[in-house]
Amino acid sequence: MTACAIEAAAEEDGTLRPTGFTITADGAYAARLAGNGDALYPERWTLDGPEPYAVPLPLGQPEEPDTRVVPMADGRVLIGRRVQERYTFSLLYPTGPRTGELPLGAVESTGLTLLPPSPDGTCAYALVPGPGATAIWLVAGGAFGPELVAEVKGRCTGGVWLDRTGRMLAVDRRLDDGPVKSVAVDLERGGEVTELLQITEESDDRLLLADPDSGLLLIRSDAPSPGHHRLGWGVLGSSRPVRFPECLRLPDAAVTPFAIQPGQMLMPENCAVALRIDGAAGSWVGLWRPSARRLHQVAAPGGWLAGAGLWTRSGVLRLPYVTAAVRCGLARLEAPVEAPVEAAPAAPGAVATQGAQGVQAAAKPAVCRPVPLQQAPLSGRRSAAG
Repeated sequence: MTACAIEAAAEEDGTLRPTGFTITADGAYAARLAGNGDALYPERWTLDGPEPYAVPLPLGQPEEPDTRVVPMADGRVLIGRRVQERYTFSLLYPTGPRTGELPLGAVESTGLTLLPPSPDGTCAYALVPGPGATAIWLVAGGAFGPELVAEVKGRCTGGVWLDRTGRMLAVDRRLDDGPVKSVAVDLERGGEVTELLQITEESDDRLLLADPDSGLLLIRSDAPSPGHHRLGWGVLGSSRPVRFPECLRLPDAAVTPFAIQPGQMLMPENCAVALRIDGAAGSWVGLWRPSARRLHQVAAPGGWLAGAGLWTRSGVLRLPYVTAAVRCGLARLEAPVEAPVEAAPAAPGAVATQGAQGVQAAAKPAVCRPVPLQQAPLSGRRSAAG
């Protein structure tokens, strides 16, 4: 499951990063800021019942537009508010006709970013930039309020969970003025950092989505065409190259993946992927599988909270929407069924290697030092879980 959004902000590579509507890793709950104008309030959605329903969680005064909310697996909602030079955090929950609030504490920062919901559902984390390093804070789920759990050298953005336990986190890191590279951070080893993705030494390589079941990775990189970022895919632990399908390259629209079909343990190439497509006509939905060469473009439901959605294991995409007549709705789209074809060729010269601590594909194999992936902690993500 994936954190998703109503509105998005452009990153350095032109990617629309989701900010706003967030879904728990198990797909049971979601949260957003509802309302209009200056009358904003948190709202929790319940998604795992026969029909979705929304519960408003207003407090004594409206929320600011930059307030962030993250749903927890127990139905509570984490809220983060910026107050001058810090962010304060609380857990909200319905209690009769009112909203209960449990204060958690604060983190000194003016640029804090909440990460997608942790797979374990009980913790929430944030990235806090500093002068030479990025701090990872546990802002909910700790014993004594917010706790500093790791510091990663460089400026880090993004945030993708790589396992089902909430131990391995991928972030996109820039060191000094160098390129952006995805690295894996082991939160159970004091923030031990290992390389995860390097296609060439000079390319910007970002991890957008990962599915822990199949190991499917969705990547954005300018390795195939320097200066132009493209969508690619690979498989964690595979020796095959990172691929950049032509069908995911639309000349007049931005394409951003937001959900991967879970449960495909041994079939990463058959995972259905949902993509948000933004063009002059608005936003619509793309449906695609790595095993096929075709991107299916379909109209989004009216009132779609653009960029938000989740797959069921059986291949049904559920898209949340709000209209004047429907306060809380879920539209359903079936994943296209098509005969698989031979995978599209990789970028010219790209050769996959399992790099020192992650997935590598190098245009010049001699440049990138290959080290087997099984030597990295990622290879033990299943054994670490149990």
